[in-house]
Order: sequence, then structure tokens, then C-alpha cells
Amino acid sequence: MLLLLIFSCLAYLIGSLSGAIIVCKCAGLPDPRTQGSGNPGASNVLRVGGKGLASIVLFFDIFKGWFLVIAAGYIGMPLLFLGWVAFFAFLGHLFPIFFRFRGGKGVATALGGLLALAWPVGLLMLLIWLLVLSLFRYISLASIVSAIISFFYALYYLPFAVCIPVFLMSALLISCHHANIRRLLKGSEPKLSKANLVRKIENE
Repeated sequence: MLLLLIFSCLAYLIGSLSGAIIVCKCAGLPDPRTQGSGNPGASNVLRVGGKGLASIVLFFDIFKGWFLVIAAGYIGMPLLFLGWVAFFAFLGHLFPIFFRFRGGKGVATALGGLLALAWPVGLLMLLIWLLVLSLFRYISLASIVSAIISFFYALYYLPFAVCIPVFLMSALLISCHHANIRRLLKGSEPKLSKANLVRKIENE
């Protein structure tokens, strides 16, 4: 249990390192929480700093969800413990102690944690996200649907106890999209289109 506590604390601290805020600061750009959608994530950095910086943020956020879960597994921690390590990395991204607890929505970090915890579950989450985005062009809808489906697949693929931290990640991820859900129901949620994406990049 002591090892779980240590790894959970480390996971939370690493999760609290916001890739979007750090990358924007290093690049001399404004805090992404004050720009665009106000979300410190890769999609908002795309608006603020372009594709290159957004790619770095995306990799960083996936990696911080993946790294300690892999490390904990390497030293022989049981699967249940790995689930909680993944959860606390995700929690750190949502509520980062280094940035006044104002974090992002956690999709990339959840993906990294699931890829490390059970790669088929993480891979399904990624594939569903890409499929829903390609069909409907709503990033928020892709995130919500992929979180739901990956959780139900986790119920099938993983022991039930391990699904508890996976459920908490899915529930918090959906909760973070509450404003998007309201806009989706009203039909006012903006779609992602190639034309809009090009205009955003050209206007930066």
C-alpha cells in the first residue's frame, strides 16, 4: 500500500504538469487558459500556436498518463494498483496543483493511462474517438462517446475491481464536457471542418 501511495502521489504531480501551459510559456505565447476555448489542451494550443506546438502538447499529455503506469507495472505492482496510478495522473491533469487547480479535460492523459493499463482498451478508445470525429466532426462528442464505450469494454476485458478507477476517469471526463453536452443538445456546438481548421491556423 505504501508503494501505491508513493506512485499515486507521483502520478498526480506528473499529471499536474500541464503540457499546454508549459509549452505556451516556453514559446512565449499567452496562457492557453486565457485564449480561445480557455482549455489547456492540445486543441486549444492548435488555435494559439499552430500544429507543431499542439503535437508536442498532445504527446506530452499522453506520455504523462502512460509513463508511471508502465513504470509501476515494470516493478511488479498489481493491475488494480496500476488502475489507480492511471487515475491519479488523470486527476492531476484535471486539477493541477501547480496551476491553481485549473486543468484540461483529460482526454489525452486518460488515453495514455489506458494504453499503459490495458492497451486494447486504450486502442479502442482512440479508434472510437477517430471514428466519431470523422463521422460527426464534433471533438467533444468523440471524447464523450469514446470514454463511454472504452469503459464498457474495460468491464469486459478487465477484472471488475480495476474498472472502478476506469469508471471514475470516464465519469470525470464526461463531466468536464458538461458545457459541450448542453451545446450539443441545443445544436450550437461548433463542428471541426478542414476549412475552419485552415482559417484558424492562418489567423494565428
